[in-house]
Amino acid sequence: MEIFSIRRRAVFGISTIVLAVAMATPLRAESMKAAAAEEGSADIAEGSDIIVTATRANEIAPVTASLQTTQPQAIISRSFIEDSLPATTDFNGIALISPSVSNFGGTNGAGLSESKAQIRGFQDGEYNITFDGVPFGDQNDPTHHSNTFFPSNTIETLIVDRGPGNASQLGQATFGGNINLFSRETRAEMSGDLRGSYGSFNTYLLRGLFQSGAIESLGGSEFLLTAQHTKSDGERSFSPFKAENVFGKAVIPFGPDVKLTIIGTYNENRFNQPDKDGATLAQVAAFGKNFSMNDDPTSQTYFGYNHTHKTTDFEIAKLEARFSDKFSLENRAFTYSYDNETLSGNDVTLFATATPAAITAANVVRLSATPLLSPTGPTVVGVPGYTKTNKYRVYGNIFKAHLDVGIATLTGGFWYEHSSTYRQQRDVNLVTLERNYIEKAVTNPVTGAKTPADIKFDQHSQINHFEEFAEVELRLIEGLRITPGIKHVSFTRKINADYNQTVRYAQMTRRTWTATLPFATINYSVNEKLSAYAQYARGFLTPPITVLNVVNPGLSTVEPQRSTNYQIGTVYHGSHLSLDFDGYYIDFKNKFSSFTSPVPGQGTIFVNQGSVIYKGIEGQATYAFDGGLALFVNASRNYAKTDNPGNPHTQVANAPYSTAAAGILYKHGPFKMSLITKYTGKQYAVDGELAAYRIRPYNLTNFSASYDFGIARVGVELYNAFNSRRVTNINQGKTVPFDQYFYQSGRALTADVTFHI
Repeated sequence: MEIFSIRRRAVFGISTIVLAVAMATPLRAESMKAAAAEEGSADIAEGSDIIVTATRANEIAPVTASLQTTQPQAIISRSFIEDSLPATTDFNGIALISPSVSNFGGTNGAGLSESKAQIRGFQDGEYNITFDGVPFGDQNDPTHHSNTFFPSNTIETLIVDRGPGNASQLGQATFGGNINLFSRETRAEMSGDLRGSYGSFNTYLLRGLFQSGAIESLGGSEFLLTAQHTKSDGERSFSPFKAENVFGKAVIPFGPDVKLTIIGTYNENRFNQPDKDGATLAQVAAFGKNFSMNDDPTSQTYFGYNHTHKTTDFEIAKLEARFSDKFSLENRAFTYSYDNETLSGNDVTLFATATPAAITAANVVRLSATPLLSPTGPTVVGVPGYTKTNKYRVYGNIFKAHLDVGIATLTGGFWYEHSSTYRQQRDVNLVTLERNYIEKAVTNPVTGAKTPADIKFDQHSQINHFEEFAEVELRLIEGLRITPGIKHVSFTRKINADYNQTVRYAQMTRRTWTATLPFATINYSVNEKLSAYAQYARGFLTPPITVLNVVNPGLSTVEPQRSTNYQIGTVYHGSHLSLDFDGYYIDFKNKFSSFTSPVPGQGTIFVNQGSVIYKGIEGQATYAFDGGLALFVNASRNYAKTDNPGNPHTQVANAPYSTAAAGILYKHGPFKMSLITKYTGKQYAVDGELAAYRIRPYNLTNFSASYDFGIARVGVELYNAFNSRRVTNINQGKTVPFDQYFYQSGRALTADVTFHI
């Protein structure tokens, strides 16, 4: 027996993620889950109102797509996260199984250092990441920190939408796609787990999870609490990592039609790593691919001089109210913060920057607390480095209303967000932490004030971001949904800096960018197993703070980057076969660029110059045999090339020509096993296909197996089973071009035991 649901729900602009459709009578979600349980199948995308066709293929598939999707997508369930990946994995490591997704970083071990993901060649900062429908990211540009906010113990389901979504998809980078994280779900039954793991690089993890179950005395309220402690020496030299996370969730019903959900999480990371990481070829030749830092206090790469402390929190209060079968409201109030305090060497590509004599107490120059400029210019004292602060607090609210008028459902709402950010960098002698006056002399052109030569910048900034949206889902004939929509964006960035970044003197400036974006999607259910979809969408990417860090911001004419997306695809869910396939064409215009003005005193000017064409095909399939065995495969061929007269048809940076994944999965009774490999094709680390930046294809293969004895589950995970150590990225070094290399993290074995309470 196959089970289908036609229940539909959108989560603040995420494309409709309820999976199956086509039976004549709507079924409630609760009855669906109960029926699926009776058949012995589980929802692949547990929680977060995501239900799939209860087939053998979908029950075991690591990735699937919705029959009602309006754009290419990959839905990754908690079971895959729990059964096939190391517990330390970050959300980019989870998303990597998806077609067209690649990543780099994570060089210290899975989740033990930050990674960056790409979707079809779009870089971090060119797509959104959301948590329970709330977009989040840095405030100087919309980039993300993969192991800072949401470790894997906080995530129930992850969905990669390879497109900008509908009008109700929110974010600063509604442009190249979306990675949507959904929080751990509360359950109706009381339960608990206690997990401990130990593995390579002296890595251990302790995790606890408690489910209160439905508490009838509180109206059926459900509570969840999970906490995680991670500590590791790290794979790279002198690179220990330590992280703590606490996550809580409460679901409180106020009668049958009103529900309040409260979510809160706190995360703290401490690690030793240079601020601008990456080993040079000379360092690799001397010390190996695992080189990061050393124990030499005369060197800027001394581990004692390079350390970071990050703290974050994230809170959401979601109220859902249904006034009738036709009208409902949703409101999310949220806040989150990020605080990064870093000490780092100035240039860790150098082997050593001071002699032992230079750092002895007798020769250390104690600098005055009064900021004075050296009359002879910049002077380096001891071992040069800097302190760094980047911290912000964001407040926002998302409101959404639905009105069903029979042949159509109207959806409208708004998102407002305000953030305050403080960022600074100051030069210090890493030996004494006294001021180090090594910057060039700068004079404020208005006041004549001289900038202290130890200050790189000291900057306060704010963002006010407002988006209003409206869309209508038309159901003119059975099985056909047409959803046109429109969104208006207003984004204001304001800077009030004592010493603005780059110019290094006081500046106050602000700029507002606006856009009106149309959307249109179609989904047609051919039958209960097959659907087809198409999408037209305009994307928007807000300019980074960099465009205001110039001598004369008013001369810059930069406008938001825009994308026009055309996509078409199909999804099939059979009893044993799950299959989807799509093609896309994206015209990306207004690419940010800059030049130095020939007019004295005008400095750097930002403009829009250039465009890129993204196009390709993608597909994924799972075939499930009787008895619990399944074969999985996905692949993509991706074209991401410039479309400019002066530089035509060259692949853009960090955009692989292709990706592929394949695997064998087995689930039968208490035993589970998976062997999955991910292939990332050839790419270049900078635009233009320069030979020095060519990155060869590479594979990552993971094996996992577990057996559940009832009271406890015992498992083992072998990460990077074939110990591939290929280059994944190349940075432009400070002293030598293309000279900071990032390699795959090596083979790592982890054993774990989970006790069921």
